[in-house]
Amino acid sequence: MDNIRSYRDLNVYKNAIAAAMKVFQQSKTFPVDERYSLTDQIRRSSRSACANLAEAWRKRRYKAAFISKLNDVEAEAAETQVWAEIAHLSGYWKEESFLEFYQAYETILAQVVKMVDQADRWLIKPRTAQ
Repeated sequence: MDNIRSYRDLNVYKNAIAAAMKVFQQSKTFPVDERYSLTDQIRRSSRSACANLAEAWRKRRYKAAFISKLNDVEAEAAETQVWAEIAHLSGYWKEESFLEFYQAYETILAQVVKMVDQADRWLIKPRTAQ
């Protein structure tokens, strides 16, 4: 925790941003007729998971707000998994790559759940008057 100064230092953020970039690269191969549905949806949810991690980091003064934002991360990560599965079942994402990607999001979800379970560890403690 000592060397974590920003949300960008969090392993979960590093994993989420890497996964979002994989979504971006993979979705470039989706058919043009999916541009305004599947492509936009999966890109949006993967990026939103990253953005919500940054927002959660800035809400660490208030436990409930912090946990609420982490719950948003969970929702966006799970949504991304669903869109990836739809892409796979539609034949746009090969099995091995899809399974690797799905597992990456399982890791991200586990990391977020651990942060929720240990929320007090992450909170900004108020300074005591001297």
